[in-house]
Amino acid sequence: MRDLVRRIEAATPRDRDRAVDALRAFAILGVVCGHWLVTALVADSGTVHGASPLQHMPGLAPVSWMFQTLAVFFLVGGRVGARGYASARARGESYGSWLGARMVRLFRPVAVVTAVWGVAACVMLASGVDEGTVRALGKLVWSPLWFLLVFAALTAATPLVAGLHPLWPLAVVLYVDLFRLGFDGPAALGWINVAAGWLVPYCLGAAWARGGLSDRRTGWVLLLGGATAAAGLVLFAGYPASMVGVPGGTLSNLDPPTLAAVAFGLAQCGAALLLLGPLRRVLARPAVWAAVALLNLSAMTVFLWHQTAMIVVTSTALFLGGPLPGLHTVPDGPGWVLARTAWLPVFALALLVLRSVFGAYEQGRGGRSTVVRSGSPAPVPEPRRV
Repeated sequence: MRDLVRRIEAATPRDRDRAVDALRAFAILGVVCGHWLVTALVADSGTVHGASPLQHMPGLAPVSWMFQTLAVFFLVGGRVGARGYASARARGESYGSWLGARMVRLFRPVAVVTAVWGVAACVMLASGVDEGTVRALGKLVWSPLWFLLVFAALTAATPLVAGLHPLWPLAVVLYVDLFRLGFDGPAALGWINVAAGWLVPYCLGAAWARGGLSDRRTGWVLLLGGATAAAGLVLFAGYPASMVGVPGGTLSNLDPPTLAAVAFGLAQCGAALLLLGPLRRVLARPAVWAAVALLNLSAMTVFLWHQTAMIVVTSTALFLGGPLPGLHTVPDGPGWVLARTAWLPVFALALLVLRSVFGAYEQGRGGRSTVVRSGSPAPVPEPRRV
């Protein structure tokens, strides 16, 4: 391990902002832990269906505040995208070449999980597994992928939106919500916010890449202003307290993004900017940086396969031992929460196994890591530089 830490440290360019990688790792871990905590598979009369503890225990809504971290991911994505495109232009690289390289890195591992689950679904149906069960499992795997399409679209639009002030997409979200919720406008208008809502943190990231957002005052304004606005919208405007969708709810803050979710995302972005200094000091320690670097190397694999890890553990335990608390039971009480927390290390172990099997498809070149340019998605532990 000490040798690996030394190699990662030696391979890291001196000008790399390690805090950016730490924020990306935090965002990915937030999504993974959030899904594992608020998603349940309930075994009932020979079938398996999805459920959520937030539906039975609304008081757990603050859990979603801690683990709905997509705004931080788009903040980092905007910064990396803007810097990467600027660097590509400086090297004389065409827009098509730059975008093609990013899309390949993004969607190569998606093709693998799609193929594996396509085969798995056919095998389950052919072996007599209930169609509702197959649909429930597939939904857990496919539903998180929506945000990759949004991220890809915003990445492709980087040359157009990199100089856009975040207040413009924020205004779009405000007016869309005002019209569809305040004046009973068509619900379909909400889908405009899928692009506009996530464009807000993406544009913040692009502004960060241009040298903006450099003073702590901006971070505090975003944190306090966003938190105050989100709290006011929840308390006085009827927005849900949960920042993720809840089965059976009349309104979701995430599907599509609402003004409350965007305001909450601004608060998260402010907190992320305020943490940059402490993160840089902590990440100067080679062992801490090595852990962050290794997670970034497999960020897409972790995201794409974390629900599969939960499904594998759940299915195996159901086959071997029948319904177990926190794994197959209805998430309707504190006992389920305690039991589910105890299962998290098992999910993590299963994810590590899946990472060892499928991680090579994310790295490319036959799984061999190569040193990447500063500002690209992840550092690598090879002791050479380009």
